[in-house]
Amino acid sequence: MSHRRRATSPGQIWPRVAALLLAALASLTGFTAAARACAPDHLDLRGPFGTLRFSVELADDAAERGQGLMFRENLPRFSGMLFVYDRVRPVTMWMKNTLIPLDMLFVDPQGVITHVHEGAVPGDLTSIPSRGPVAAVLEINAGLSSAFGIAPGAEIRHPAFGTDAAWACD
Repeated sequence: MSHRRRATSPGQIWPRVAALLLAALASLTGFTAAARACAPDHLDLRGPFGTLRFSVELADDAAERGQGLMFRENLPRFSGMLFVYDRVRPVTMWMKNTLIPLDMLFVDPQGVITHVHEGAVPGDLTSIPSRGPVAAVLEINAGLSSAFGIAPGAEIRHPAFGTDAAWACD
């Protein structure tokens, strides 16, 4: 009985080689899914709706928080701004010079959403209160909270919430 080897075309080899090289690179650099999950420019949000990933800009000093998303004409669907405060406290937001409608997610020090304000109106100067002390506020496109069922109790994973977070970075 003879065993014949099937010829392998270059089109069949390169995907395997590429996968092996990427795996080796990930192993050597320590680049893992957990590391990607906890980059400062992304956050993950989980709840009964499953898990969502957002690209975020950080507003973690007074000047950045003051500017926020003012004068922006659009915000990509799964993008947002994470306002991080230096101490836990009640905060108020407003929509002065903000051109796009937003949902505001108020977040406690463990990364748990405590209050959702849906559909903040562009240009409105009415104060939007956190309804209690918070460590952060996530602004996303208006309508996403309702569309996905994002509500109090949902958890955020991001380096800003540290190792004591409800959903901490690994």
